[in-house]
Amino acid sequence: MSQEFTTKLRIATREKLGKFNSMRDILPEGRQVQPGEFWDVVVVTAVDGSQRDAYELQLSDKVDRKELPLGVNYKVFSDPPGPKIGNGGSTLYALQQLNDIYGKALDGQRVLLIHAGGWSQRLPSASALGKIFTAMPLGDPLYQMLELKLAMYVDFPFQMKPGVLVTCADDIELYSIAERESVRFDKPGFTALAHPSPLSVGTTHGVFVLDCNEKSTHSEMGNVSCLRFLHKPSIDEMRGGGAVCKSQSRCVSISDPEFVYTDSTYYVDSNTAKSLRNLLKELGPLDCEIDAYGDFLQALGPEARIDYTSNTANVTTKESSLVEIRQKIFHLLKGTPLNVILLNNSKFYHIGTTSEYLFHLTADAVLRSELGLLSSAFSAHVTENSEGPSGHCVMYSVLDPSCSVGAGSVVEYSRVGAGVSIGRGSIVSSCLVSDGLAVPDGVFLHSLCVNHQHQTGFVTVAFGIDDNLKHSVEAHAYMDELKLFGFSLAECLSHWGLKDEALTFSAHASSCSLWSARLFPVCSDQRSSFSMSVEMLQAVLSGSTFTFPKDTELMSMQEALKCKKLEEMLEFRKGLYKDITQGKGNN
Repeated sequence: MSQEFTTKLRIATREKLGKFNSMRDILPEGRQVQPGEFWDVVVVTAVDGSQRDAYELQLSDKVDRKELPLGVNYKVFSDPPGPKIGNGGSTLYALQQLNDIYGKALDGQRVLLIHAGGWSQRLPSASALGKIFTAMPLGDPLYQMLELKLAMYVDFPFQMKPGVLVTCADDIELYSIAERESVRFDKPGFTALAHPSPLSVGTTHGVFVLDCNEKSTHSEMGNVSCLRFLHKPSIDEMRGGGAVCKSQSRCVSISDPEFVYTDSTYYVDSNTAKSLRNLLKELGPLDCEIDAYGDFLQALGPEARIDYTSNTANVTTKESSLVEIRQKIFHLLKGTPLNVILLNNSKFYHIGTTSEYLFHLTADAVLRSELGLLSSAFSAHVTENSEGPSGHCVMYSVLDPSCSVGAGSVVEYSRVGAGVSIGRGSIVSSCLVSDGLAVPDGVFLHSLCVNHQHQTGFVTVAFGIDDNLKHSVEAHAYMDELKLFGFSLAECLSHWGLKDEALTFSAHASSCSLWSARLFPVCSDQRSSFSMSVEMLQAVLSGSTFTFPKDTELMSMQEALKCKKLEEMLEFRKGLYKDITQGKGNN
């Protein structure tokens, strides 16, 4: 991307941030946003009732602190109990619950629907309190992904007819358009945002096949019809389907000679939203995962083909009813228009994994420039220049001035004592760190408050940044095939003085994963919980041994989430908030 495009993107992004800040920070006391000025309803989806409770608590705190615009209905809807239903199923149930609340009045509402369900196994620091509440290093008070989403979409409600805008919690879309242009959601059917992307990116996203007669690459924005939508296609499928474009215009920011337009957020007008609500009635209770992108958008456009309904290559769990349900979706949505807004100067960032989170917050100079990200945001006792290129990121934390944070590391929602050294490329999240401790390079540490045997306890989970928590193996093979910090579980247990049979799994299933492995000690206080997990970690990395205190019980990440104590975890953050705002920060 040329400097000209980057500059335009930075200016446009700062304008959106400024407009959102004026809504949440500078409004006269008690003034609410006016109809049409902002969203009527903001919906966040949750995977179950426990996650819904966590989201509602945090939203309530944000509203009380006036961190969100007033006069907006903020709702959290959880998926029904039972099988996982995917973000497509969540969309259908959310629309049904909106209809139950608003009835016919829903036809006049502008709704933002943010999918934030799931356990965030690739970014476990967001597992307990949610991806949409992931910290971002800007703003005072600190932005989370929710505020950033609202800021980036701040211009949309004014240019949008009643309907629903569907988005996900772990991505950021930046764009610039000419002064005379505006992103308008005013057409029937679906209207999707499209971003020019390399062909390699198209293989992991949705790709639009556009009408060749309408392609508009001669301005920063274009409105075209989509003939067909391809979900995670191969490069050959992109070429064969006519999705590949040639970069012949100075108005398209991508420098690749060939590119495709990939998906992110889409709008559904109110009449089509009614059709989706009727779809849920026709399908009945869902027993499989539906994709809000692959299963809805592939049914749209005049050249949509039903053959995708039997392709389960990208499906995690292949339920027998999936193909039949996809075919019902296809026939109900067939003929519905798919309009595409080409954002020719735009960027799409995904931050849903530990490695992405570290890179974008510490090493990505381009995103830092575009968003104005800081090295230290809403923190106390950080001695360096918060806007300097430190190579690390500290957010919502209280650090003793004598501690050090290595390049490429993120510290969030933590208290860090004197003389502590945090290595390179690590994440320390929601932790209470004792004086003098040394955190190794490339590790993830996150503390949770839990209810253990009717008492309050603390568990600090510790993984390698590149460990795969979702990887599942047969039960008989877990000791050698599951890797923790790059070592087999058998090696780790030997350093901790545990026998193979001492490691049990929280899920009574035929397969095992790091997510379900009981590896982490339950401690009576947060400080000793962190210290003990660091000692375990150092024993493995140094080849030494660690001995658990007598009668120590172990817990998995999966179990810790099931018995987490939300109020206590949020109280810890409130204590940080108080010390940061008052400038005290005493450990």
